[in-house]
Amino acid sequence: MRKFMLPVMAFGLLAVLVGIASTTGPGAAQNETQEPRAADAEPAPFNPQLSALMSMLIQPRHAKLGLAGQAENWPLAGYMLKELRQGFAVVGRVVPRWKGLPVPDLVEAALEQQWATLDFAIKAGEPRQFAESYGKLTQGCNNCHTTMDHPFIVIKAPNASAWPNMEFKPQGR
Repeated sequence: MRKFMLPVMAFGLLAVLVGIASTTGPGAAQNETQEPRAADAEPAPFNPQLSALMSMLIQPRHAKLGLAGQAENWPLAGYMLKELRQGFAVVGRVVPRWKGLPVPDLVEAALEQQWATLDFAIKAGEPRQFAESYGKLTQGCNNCHTTMDHPFIVIKAPNASAWPNMEFKPQGR
């Protein structure tokens, strides 16, 4: 049995030495001068398209605002209204023009009048006025989509929550 072990061990040692030599020898310097691996590269600047920003920032906030208002959770609705407005500000900074159209101006024209009435309805805790104002805000979104030649993107008030891990009913504290 020992007769066979010695050659096997010698072959294993030789394989290890060849492996070490190939990673530290003259060929190793050539590997270092090649392009860096993708995982080691600097990250590319984040440059999202308008549609991605609308899906990431605007649509969830719009839905959460609607769900909070439907549940009459006025503190959450106020927070989501502020978040929605901030989301539109970010969109306008990141994509100031889309197909030659001024995005911040379009958002302002479509929604500016609705912000104040929606804010008032939330602060007053008026469910009927909230529903009416939210409906007008949503219609403003759809009007903007039509102006931007995307009438097929139709936003509506949510009828179910996409966030099973979030409670929209007000909490008694």
